[in-house]
Amino acid sequence: MRSLYIDGAWTDSASDEALDVVNPATEQVIDSVPAGATEDVDAAVRAAAAALPAWSALTPGQRVTHLAKALELYNARIGDIAEILTRDMGAPAVFARKVQAGLPSLMFQTFIDLVEEAGERYFEGERQGTSLIVREPIGVVGAITPWNYPLHQIVLKVVPAMLAGNTVVLKPSEIAPLSAYALAEVLHDAGLPAGVFNLVSGTGPVVGEAIAAHPDVAMVSFTGSTRAGTRVSQVAAETVKKVALELGGKSPNVVLPDADLAQAVKRGVADVMRNTGQSCNALTRMLVHRDSYEEAVALAAAAARKYVPGDPADESTRMGPLVSAAQLDKVRAYVRLGVEEGARLVTGGAEPVEGRESGYFVRPTVFADVRNDMRIAQEEIFGPVLALIPYDTEEEAVAIANDTVYGLNAAVWSQDADRALAVARRLRAGQIEVNGGALNPRAPFGGYKRSGVGREWGLHGLDEFCELKSLQL
Repeated sequence: MRSLYIDGAWTDSASDEALDVVNPATEQVIDSVPAGATEDVDAAVRAAAAALPAWSALTPGQRVTHLAKALELYNARIGDIAEILTRDMGAPAVFARKVQAGLPSLMFQTFIDLVEEAGERYFEGERQGTSLIVREPIGVVGAITPWNYPLHQIVLKVVPAMLAGNTVVLKPSEIAPLSAYALAEVLHDAGLPAGVFNLVSGTGPVVGEAIAAHPDVAMVSFTGSTRAGTRVSQVAAETVKKVALELGGKSPNVVLPDADLAQAVKRGVADVMRNTGQSCNALTRMLVHRDSYEEAVALAAAAARKYVPGDPADESTRMGPLVSAAQLDKVRAYVRLGVEEGARLVTGGAEPVEGRESGYFVRPTVFADVRNDMRIAQEEIFGPVLALIPYDTEEEAVAIANDTVYGLNAAVWSQDADRALAVARRLRAGQIEVNGGALNPRAPFGGYKRSGVGREWGLHGLDEFCELKSLQL
């Protein structure tokens, strides 16, 4: 069993219990991590609190120097880290290199660049009339992260928090924790001062709640399900600490009548199948005008069939397994529910994947004739399941798109750029992809409604980890 990383050293847990790490492609146990205890959280928070004065007293440039060295080491090991992610959570080899390991590197570098560009003035203050407005560290930050993009989500919290002068206690997902350990090794080998970064593995009800409840944790940044995020908020409220939440989604993809239908459908299906559908921002509801609806259904089915589940270690594999047996059961249950609700199963289904005797593999699935009041249109499935919904007017499309408790992501397709932008402005979501607009690591990411509170990415993500102080002069 591995150890915890507390106060700059690998440390035995106060708990004797272990959590097995399972390769989702083989169902074999490949490692184990401690099922941490509340005593471990106490020790980690004490270490982080003790390290805070010296770390926050460094200049932003000095903190950048520490983290730039860590990034250099990370990039030197990125191939090995990608292989860990393939074993840990089933990411196909190419996707693991480019996205699961590559995206954290991009985000890491982006935060460093932003702090260097913003300079001392960003933290030391700007004048507003007779006031000087300054940014200061919040204090000890608790970071609780998920399994679907395990390292990416860690970097989005840990790096900006530390650059802003905070110290961190991280609880990674117990389902896919190994990349967090790889990052801890990188930070340790880069010579990060003891206590600035601490890792306590364990379950949400024990370690996660201990972090959220701890009186010396000033802020909790959580990514995961809306249900779990609600619980984090409830626990954290007892000590009135700041809470940032990046939660679920049921994102609409609005294909307007004048769109390039083939391109919109192809890109939309690819978005849903990415990471075996395990993306909070996946565009899982595709809204198509009734005049071209059946053509879109046929195109979507053909595109989905190209995502053949396979061994994630194989360079040709486009879709790996789901992350766990529980996730496989959940996705199959939703597929069966869609049939029961009366949706038309166009391709895929709940049956086992042919030729896969072991592993948590699932069929890429497309439903047509979905009503927006169906559960498969309202609830986050977190698997490769696409729901196609017809509409008759632009007003109806906007209404359907916004008829959800979520508001994380959305997309609009039209050959008229002004029309697409006008519709995008009417959608209630934190980010809108217009005609397949590219990812921008400097733009804020976060949701409306039950998709979360706060923003990640860019300077907005850095601001989440700062207190604002007004000095009246």
